[in-house]
Amino acid sequence: MKMEESLDTNTKVILAKRPEKVATSDCFEVISEALSPLAEGEVRVQVAYISVDAGTRTMLVGDGFHQQVGLGRTILAGGVGFVLESRAEGFEPGQAVRGALGAQTIATVSAKLIETVEPLPGHDLSIHLGALGASTGITAWIGVKCVAKPKDGDVFVVSAAAGAVGSIAGQIAKKQGARVIGIAGGERKKAFLTETLGFDAGIDYKAEDVTDQLKALAPEGVNVFFDNVGGSVMDAVLDVIAMRSKVVICGAISQYNQMDQVVGPSMYLRLAERQSIMEGFAYFHFPESIPAAKAELADWVSRGELVIAEEILEGIERYPEALGFMFEGGNLGKLMVRAK
Repeated sequence: MKMEESLDTNTKVILAKRPEKVATSDCFEVISEALSPLAEGEVRVQVAYISVDAGTRTMLVGDGFHQQVGLGRTILAGGVGFVLESRAEGFEPGQAVRGALGAQTIATVSAKLIETVEPLPGHDLSIHLGALGASTGITAWIGVKCVAKPKDGDVFVVSAAAGAVGSIAGQIAKKQGARVIGIAGGERKKAFLTETLGFDAGIDYKAEDVTDQLKALAPEGVNVFFDNVGGSVMDAVLDVIAMRSKVVICGAISQYNQMDQVVGPSMYLRLAERQSIMEGFAYFHFPESIPAAKAELADWVSRGELVIAEEILEGIERYPEALGFMFEGGNLGKLMVRAK
């Protein structure tokens, strides 16, 4: 995407009303506004790509772990783009930057919220939200290497395996020597896991009994479960965990539309029966590991050692559609919106 000049209008997606369950299109509004002069310490960025993340749904409830979006305010989202103007030291027009840009075409933000990124030869700027992004590649790297820590020969099961984080987490676990089984919805995604990502097996939770399939695929039990879904999928895997196994909680997309009535695992006693543990994390709990994650992911990408799957919807006005598309399970890999 080329940087444009003399832009004086921003188009953004705002929260029009709080979702009751599903974040339907009428919960959002797309509006345009004139830009104000930059204040000291601010940077103006032409947004190229906007990250679409499941966790955004938890920011729309008005109260929660994640930062919340106020009514009438711009939807919070990570993004990548090019500096148009700067009144902050270290940022110059034309530089590529990544950070909390929001769901909008031109972001005016504090320099504290962004960082410069270097274009990677052979890849679009979108790579810095996907394989090299905090909520995607870095989360997967830290979740596998710092939390799950699979050993050579372990059975490693990942849910939402065809999604942004799951698809990379499974690939990293393979690099660690694990036998990787992915759980995803639909025959298309199941085939993607084995034929494209190189997983050892896939399970279609929509058409197959997850517990029965795991008993057949891993008769000695599951050593590591990397969960992005929660709910019934978690229960199905808990039922077949091995002795001294580990369950890693990265996300719970099945629960994000009902954050006031989260359904916990009914099979949690398997943890006690099999001397196993459950641990949750977010990438920012491991700040000391982020530089190593960035460096190794960039090396793998440059060497062509990671399969990079992206789905991109065109136009800022499609952001609400993209969020719905994600919760319907439509995307393979990282989902983004191209702002213009």
